[in-house]
Order: sequence, then structure tokens, then C-alpha cells
Amino acid sequence: MDEISSAPGGDVVLASTRARTLLWLTLFAITMAYVEAALVVHLHSLYYPNTLQSLFPLQLLSHRDLAIELGREAMTIIMILSVALLAAKNFAHRFAAFVYIFGFWDLGYYLWLKVFIDWPQSWLEWDVLFLIPWPWFGPWLAPAAIALLFCLWGGYVLVTTSKPFFTGRWVSLFLLGAVFALFAFLSPAMPLLAGGEEAFRGYQSTHFPWLLFAIGFMLMVVSLLGTLHQK
Repeated sequence: MDEISSAPGGDVVLASTRARTLLWLTLFAITMAYVEAALVVHLHSLYYPNTLQSLFPLQLLSHRDLAIELGREAMTIIMILSVALLAAKNFAHRFAAFVYIFGFWDLGYYLWLKVFIDWPQSWLEWDVLFLIPWPWFGPWLAPAAIALLFCLWGGYVLVTTSKPFFTGRWVSLFLLGAVFALFAFLSPAMPLLAGGEEAFRGYQSTHFPWLLFAIGFMLMVVSLLGTLHQK
């Protein structure tokens, strides 16, 4: 890319290349979100035939379907990582590509579910967000906020000449924020872990630790914005 930008008209070519890369990453994320949403609709049809638009009280997946779901979630992350590694040549832009795809995929997932089954129906409606290492519960708006942050930051880095600087301070703040947010998603299910699988049967959404999530989210916002400044 540096060679392109130093050649006559290189800035225009480089801008065009970046825009094209972002377009393909966006298309990949949207189409992958479609596939996941379609699969989830089928699972809803099997396990919630009479209440397609509600996940609670929670119905347990069969052991076979649970194993498949766990594998699918792991493979999804690997897919996103693989495309991000192919889309850029340095760590900063690969990380930007990863979070951009991840964010657009997550937002696209909820968009497709809204199109398919008119869900979610409220801003604070709860969802089963992830299953590894145990079920993540919380209002869909919380992960969507993180996804939007990832889209905005990652997209900005990928289409501009800005190069993020991952100093120890910003990396530490980001990781700390991610831990806070992760704990917020994992904490609703923690009281159920001692009871094993059956403790989750019929689970109803309860309290979400919004303060914990807000702290984590703000730490991620500050850290990502901080990487855009060299000082």
C-alpha cells in the first residue's frame, strides 16, 4: 500500500482499494448474518413452535443440537478471523477488519431476525447471546451497542489513512473493558451453574448488570478512540 500511495495518483488508487475492501467485508458480514439468522429461525421453529418471538422461558437444546451450536459459534469466530487476516497485512488493520466484520455481523443478525420473524420487538428484550463457555444472557441492545462501536471504529480505520497506535495503556483499558462487558453477559447464568443443565430449563430473564456493562463499554470506547491519537 505504501508503494501505491507514493506513486502518481497513488492516493486515489489507495482510497479506492480501501473502499472496495470495506465493501466486500460489509457484504461478507451481512450475508453471514443472514445464514446465522436463518438457522436461528429454524431452531426457534423446532423449540418454540407456538412462541416464535420469545425465547423465555428457556427451552433446552438437545445434546446433539447443543454440540452443533457450540461448534458453529466457534467456527463463526474462525471465519471472521480468517477473512480479517486476508483483508489486511498488518496487525492494526487486521484487528480493525476483525472488529468491523464482527460488529456488522452482529447488527446484521438482529436486522435479519427482525425481517424474518419481527424480532426483537422491544429495545430491552433479552436474548441468548452466546453459549461458550456457558450461556450469555442479556438485552440484545447491549451487544448491539458494542457491535456499533466496532463498526464505526473499524470502518474509520479501514477507509482513512489513520493508523491506530496500540500502546500498553490503550490495550490494557480495552481488555479491562472487554472483561467487564463479558462478565455482565455471563453473570445472569452464574447462579445456575451449580445446578447443572436442568437448572437452565424454564429460565426467565431477570436482572442485567447495566452499570457493570456501562463501565466496560465506556472503557472500550475510550481505549479505541485513544488508539487514534499518537500521544
